[in-house]
Amino acid sequence: MSESRWIDALAASDLPPDDVTSLAVGGRDVAIYTVGDEVYASDNLCTHGNARLCDGFLDGHEIECPLHQGKFDVRDGKPRCDPVTEAIRIYPAKVEGGRVFLMLD
Repeated sequence: MSESRWIDALAASDLPPDDVTSLAVGGRDVAIYTVGDEVYASDNLCTHGNARLCDGFLDGHEIECPLHQGKFDVRDGKPRCDPVTEAIRIYPAKVEGGRVFLMLD
């Protein structure tokens, strides 16, 4: 992965602890999750019901869709329970120098 493809998204201090927030970055609506000291990112739209995942409930590494309560693992995007069956797209994320960087390619 080329360092030039990382996008400076926001300050890490702007993220709520152990929660999910949304951000428009690189022309995409992205959900950003904090779990302990880790940061994860995905498309913000549920693959089942077109609901915004940032409006859902984050429990550990699982985000629950606010529409039909389907769950995804924020580490790999895989569905964890019905009714969701299709994974969400995950983006590499990292924190360096107090900033959150995403790779959207």
